[in-house]
Amino acid sequence: MRILIVHNLYRIRGGEDESSAAEERLLRGGGEFVESYQETNDEERMKAFNSLQLAGRTIWSGESYQIVRDKIRQHQIDVVHVQNFFPLISPSVYYAAKAEGVPVVQSLRNYRLLCPNGLFFRQGQVCEDCLGQLIPYPGIVHACYRDNRLATGVTAAMITTHRLLQTWSKQVNQFIALSQFARDKFIEAGLPGEKIVVKPNFVAPDPGAGQGQGGYGLYVGRLSVEKGLDVLLAAWEKLGKRVPLKIVGDGPLQDWVVQATERFPHIEWLGRRPLAEVYELMGEALFLVFPSKWYETFGRVAVEAFAKGTPVIASDIGAIAELVQDEVTGLKFRPGDSSDLASKVNHAIAHPHLLHSMRNHARAEFLQKYTAEQNYEQLKTIYLKVQGTGNRE
Repeated sequence: MRILIVHNLYRIRGGEDESSAAEERLLRGGGEFVESYQETNDEERMKAFNSLQLAGRTIWSGESYQIVRDKIRQHQIDVVHVQNFFPLISPSVYYAAKAEGVPVVQSLRNYRLLCPNGLFFRQGQVCEDCLGQLIPYPGIVHACYRDNRLATGVTAAMITTHRLLQTWSKQVNQFIALSQFARDKFIEAGLPGEKIVVKPNFVAPDPGAGQGQGGYGLYVGRLSVEKGLDVLLAAWEKLGKRVPLKIVGDGPLQDWVVQATERFPHIEWLGRRPLAEVYELMGEALFLVFPSKWYETFGRVAVEAFAKGTPVIASDIGAIAELVQDEVTGLKFRPGDSSDLASKVNHAIAHPHLLHSMRNHARAEFLQKYTAEQNYEQLKTIYLKVQGTGNRE
């Protein structure tokens, strides 16, 4: 099978970039032919466009349209798999594939088709004001994308234009949601349910189970409000020195985290770390904390923790609530409630036998659902399903 993977990289590499790259490696490792088309919205690339050019490209990129058509012809592509088209690639690539008679698969790694900031999150809490709106005008009013009303307006124009053109329903042959929660949310917003299949992310290669002997809690991820950093730090302030906390990652709340480490010596910020080192930290942690306040579409870090046999203490919201089974693979706390998080941490460290049991179940959950071998078969099934639905002459 010959696959073209299309992905707009993020300015700061995150879970979506990691997952997209992992799928590309998975397919190549399985012997498939994979061509890629990538753009990046780093500062140097963005300087190439003035505001009007950038706005137009977000809605429809003629350059991306032609690049995709050329790659399809040159490499005799069977399936185009779009991971992320925002902001420089645009939905024009769907039409390019259609013009060449090649089916399109779109991964739903965020809520950009429905919400200008892609998160359903505003002013520190979940916001669904734009859900189901033909024109997501509340997002413009609140400047939800980058706190910039003009930039939000451009994103809203892209969403509205392609809703009117019925791009999502007519140009995409198959959507991949990462969880049942995300699938349900997209169906609620009007996407055709028969075109949305659930396929989770995976971890490869298998990093192997750790021992959980480090005696600390661990957070890994972006340092941002929607990820619940305020909840995490407030909980550890309540916990005092009962259990150390290690924080891995960077982001806009970095200075806030540094200040917390100065006030509370039992909190340690490690910054970004190589993946091998992150896995080592995960394997020795008592538990991973996943305090997100938004509707995560999945929870890659949680599955990585499962692969290491490490239970997850997670907020009971979005897809992460679907991934974690309470007192089986981890514990759940009320989203945004630092006192409840502190209580769950206390419960975990007071019951070492429960922690041991959850470690075994977490590892078993990974082996049952999130290995590369299972994911490869799922992905191949999706591609084979759509392969005959194009209109190539």
